[in-house]
Amino acid sequence: MLLHIYPIDPILALDISSKYAAHCSIIASRFGLPPFNHPPPIPVKRDRSERLRIGYVSSDFGNHPLSHLMGSVFGMHNRENVEVFCYALSPNDGTEWRQRIQSEAEHFVDVSAMSSDMIAKLINEDKIQILINLNGYTKGARNEIFAMQPAPIQVSYMGFPGTTGATYIDYLVTDEFVSPIRYSHIYSEKLVHMPHCYFVNDYKQKNLDVLDPTCQHKRSDYGLPEDKFIFACFNQLYKMDPEIFNTWCNILKRVPNSALWLLRFPAAGEMRLRSYAVAQGVHPEQIIFTDVAMKHEHIRRSALADLFLDSPLCNAHTTGTDILWTGLPMVTLPLEKMATRVAGSLCLATGLGEEMIVSSMKEYEERAVSLALNKPKLQALTNKLKAVRMTCPLFDTARWVRNLERAYFKMWNIHCSGQQPQHFKVTERDSEFPYDR
Repeated sequence: MLLHIYPIDPILALDISSKYAAHCSIIASRFGLPPFNHPPPIPVKRDRSERLRIGYVSSDFGNHPLSHLMGSVFGMHNRENVEVFCYALSPNDGTEWRQRIQSEAEHFVDVSAMSSDMIAKLINEDKIQILINLNGYTKGARNEIFAMQPAPIQVSYMGFPGTTGATYIDYLVTDEFVSPIRYSHIYSEKLVHMPHCYFVNDYKQKNLDVLDPTCQHKRSDYGLPEDKFIFACFNQLYKMDPEIFNTWCNILKRVPNSALWLLRFPAAGEMRLRSYAVAQGVHPEQIIFTDVAMKHEHIRRSALADLFLDSPLCNAHTTGTDILWTGLPMVTLPLEKMATRVAGSLCLATGLGEEMIVSSMKEYEERAVSLALNKPKLQALTNKLKAVRMTCPLFDTARWVRNLERAYFKMWNIHCSGQQPQHFKVTERDSEFPYDR
């Protein structure tokens, strides 16, 4: 469901999501299950060697951006705090990504051949206290499982960058920049604000070789011109609307000897975008397309560009973390909906957000042009970005996992106190978290 892509009013998007959530409830009701009994709302006590039971449900445990980003998370959870169950809605695809999660998660269950009611029963029998929906409204999702409410607390995270509109999803894990409280009316869920950035990644564990200066690609490897200033956007082409493409064309016309590097993602878009750019007065050779590359190569070759131009309507999410990890700066314009604000949050979590985030389309154009024409300024930003990769919060997966555990304990404690789910902010020193006492 591409609700987060279309430039529709956020309230309308919430209404559409709510109707889809109600449809999932109807599907769930057809199974005719009686309401589930849930684990009792009793606080988890460290001195009783108790743990919080967390369940992750996804169809994307395999070669998918979700697993590229979250691969280490399931095994990084502290087994003294939480007991983790992964429920895979898709069969084993035989990839390293699936294998890794399967071997590192404390419990991993392939439920792909089971009916939704049987999966819900299994989750309930496993006494899951907090159940996380990693799909939302994406391919392979089975939201009817959540509509059956097999767990007392149900959470949306990562898979769908927007509201589910579901009465049976209590919380959305996000952050203060991506989903400010002033926009809480466009979400059905209560907002959990993670410190720094809500968007996790795995580069420190899986892509350290990108930092090795002796193993770099060359522009000639991809037919990229050595002498041009290269702007890049590696987002899928559906994320680009006429307004941003017009702005890119203006930038190309204002920066001498420049080019825009895009991906054939899909290939069908190449001729259309090239002709559109030419109609705007851009030279055909200023638009460069290359094929989509395998994940590892894609990350490494991204560093061959000079500046990344983000698409405001739907930002670079996974792609944003890819390019920042290679040390490539970006220009991004946050709007109102969640999917339009993720890249800004990524930038802020590097500590260099102010240099990459703009507040209007005019400022976007000016920032891109000024960085391209001021080589020392851009080089300084690139150097700073490269210098913080190993220390900034954005790439600190272990720190992020600890903060997520803090969020889970807070959710559970609110539930145990008899209160309804509520918006809250996770702090890095939290007396409710057993290991912060």
